Amino acid sequence: MNDIFEGLTQAARLVVTLDADLAEITLRSLQVTVTATLIASAIGLPLGAWIAVNRFRLRRIVIVVLNALMGLPPVVVGLVVYVILSRAGPLGVLGLLFTPTAMIIAQVIIITPIIASISHQAIRELWADYHDLLISLHATRRQRIATLLWDGRRALMTASLAGFGRAIGEVGAIMIVGGNIDHATRVLTTAIALETGKGDFGLALALGFVLIALAIAVNLALHVLSGTERGSRW
Repeated sequence: MNDIFEGLTQAARLVVTLDADLAEITLRSLQVTVTATLIASAIGLPLGAWIAVNRFRLRRIVIVVLNALMGLPPVVVGLVVYVILSRAGPLGVLGLLFTPTAMIIAQVIIITPIIASISHQAIRELWADYHDLLISLHATRRQRIATLLWDGRRALMTASLAGFGRAIGEVGAIMIVGGNIDHATRVLTTAIALETGKGDFGLALALGFVLIALAIAVNLALHVLSGTERGSRW
């Protein structure tokens, strides 16, 4: 209990005093995670809608694989990205290893299946309601997907937020590809792991509380901006 109380106190002190290191780490965490979420959403949302709308021979297998990929081990993703971006790897010439870009790539790989799978479930139910109408209007596949994405935007925001929540708490993959370099690739999760390893549980808990507060703040901000709380149902 003393460690938890100390962590809360230290977290409040760091936030109130606008600690420079905390601000830098927090902004980098947001930069990496928001960028990865936007890229993954741009891939996953249309992919989920496309799978829901189209019928093809291997559709069931694709859905099963997509759902299975939701549980991708982050350390394995980090290892694969590390090998690809290392000097001996096929993309080593780009020099992306141990940079925020490498961390973004790893997070995109991890959360894209999550966003695509959740969006597929939401669009599939919406497609059942809109199917006859869109067919009667002779809408093209692209128009069908665009219509479903727009009308299901609030449900799809949940898919993106699920991806964001998964990415903001990621530590294994980004530790491998980012290296937890101070003033370069250190983010809140890797800083927590570092301070825990050093035995500074107070600071580790403080960073943890800041991380939780950050995730909640982003979710609330998106709900407010989207007007979700003004709808008939939360």
